[in-house]
Amino acid sequence: MIRKRNNSIGFVAIVSAVLLAGSASAQMNNGVMSPPANTRPPRLENVGIEQRLDAQLPPDLIFRDENGKAVKLGDYFGRKPLILNLVYYNCTMLCGEALAGLSSAMRLIKFDVGNEFDVVTVSFDPRETPEMAAAKKADYVKRYGRAGAAGGWHFLTGQPESINALTKVVGFQYQYDPKTNQYAHATAIMVVTPQGRISRYFYGVDFPPKDLRMGLVEASQGKIGNAVDAVLLYCYHYNPETGKYGAMVGNILRMAGAATILLLGGLLLILWRLDSSVTRKAAAKRRYAQ
Repeated sequence: MIRKRNNSIGFVAIVSAVLLAGSASAQMNNGVMSPPANTRPPRLENVGIEQRLDAQLPPDLIFRDENGKAVKLGDYFGRKPLILNLVYYNCTMLCGEALAGLSSAMRLIKFDVGNEFDVVTVSFDPRETPEMAAAKKADYVKRYGRAGAAGGWHFLTGQPESINALTKVVGFQYQYDPKTNQYAHATAIMVVTPQGRISRYFYGVDFPPKDLRMGLVEASQGKIGNAVDAVLLYCYHYNPETGKYGAMVGNILRMAGAATILLLGGLLLILWRLDSSVTRKAAAKRRYAQ
């Protein structure tokens, strides 16, 4: 009994040692220990995006547009839903990818920038100028390639107090690295209602056109879109954790059930009318025969 117990203890000790060695090996990379999975690397401690759904964007924040004109954020409220994204124009990595991804997604939906919705792109680097914003706007409006986009896609710059207030409200957290003269940041776009309230967040640099369209329809309170969009919004639900729309199985089943009932009802109506027609013709033949 003692020998068996000692053997069991020895086996557990060996397994534990192997697991610990595997864990240490998984964290080693070329002899350098990697941080635990739940620990952010240095210079990324304050980087991320915290969703603030239904938060009101401050309408009185002052920025400058690509022409150097002073504008208030609220100047873009009141007419149509907005897409808001935060970038900086000198970014050599994620910002260009995010703008290219947004432009590509917008080309794949039928809604037009400047007609059904507007886009407000804001630099979070206070050193950047309207001239830089104008150059970036010319590039991406050309990529988008639809008439009227220049009047609906706005590229803004601002002072630190306006930038800080906006990024705080939308939950956009970033960090400047003086060694590289770059900003560490995440990427997302925010869909905003015409009244300036945050409706949806979509993460990354690749935005599914279906999600973007449904987000705009939802933010517009049904003022844009069609009956198909209304059905899709009934069957798909926005998941804040993933930043995407997912199928609502219960609603889809209810829709399928209602469609089945309508089809059966229509079929029964057709059969009833056919039967009535045959009965009338038979009665007419009998009267004619008499």
